Amino acid sequence: MPKGGKKSGHKGRMRTYTSPEEIDAQMKAEKERKKDEEEGAAVSDNHVEDKLPDSDSDSEDEGGQKRRGLEGLIDIENPNRVTQKTKKVTQLELEGPRQLSRKEREEIEKQKAKERYMKMHLAGKTEQAKADLARLAIIRKQREDAARKKEEERKAKEAASAAAAAAKGLHTLSLNK
Repeated sequence: MPKGGKKSGHKGRMRTYTSPEEIDAQMKAEKERKKDEEEGAAVSDNHVEDKLPDSDSDSEDEGGQKRRGLEGLIDIENPNRVTQKTKKVTQLELEGPRQLSRKEREEIEKQKAKERYMKMHLAGKTEQAKADLARLAIIRKQREDAARKKEEERKAKEAASAAAAAAKGLHTLSLNK
């Protein structure tokens, strides 16, 4: 059991519930208020042509929002506010050159630089390519030297085995006499 015993409600208050009749009455009142506003707007739209704009039109902003406080008295425009203008499909320019974003431009420049570097690398004009070619030349020379040495050792071994075979052959000939 939780500390402090059984809790019932918030700070000792009893819970109250709204009856269905009260909810229906509130809904009807809201519908009537909306209907009155719509009728009033329709009537005022008919009389707008006859009337000059008065202080009521000053109290509403372009977006239809009511101005609060001193905004109704002082006309203030925020230069930093960017209003989004909606364009129709017919106004869109699909064929015109599209401005690339900074990231897109940097990505394209990066790819072009990489391609240029690879062309120069394959041509052997970069420092890394020169170092690679020098290392490759050293390795080729070492391999040629190793192959030449191996060939000389093989020939020396062959000559030694031939000499041994010849000596053995002479030795067998001398025994046969």
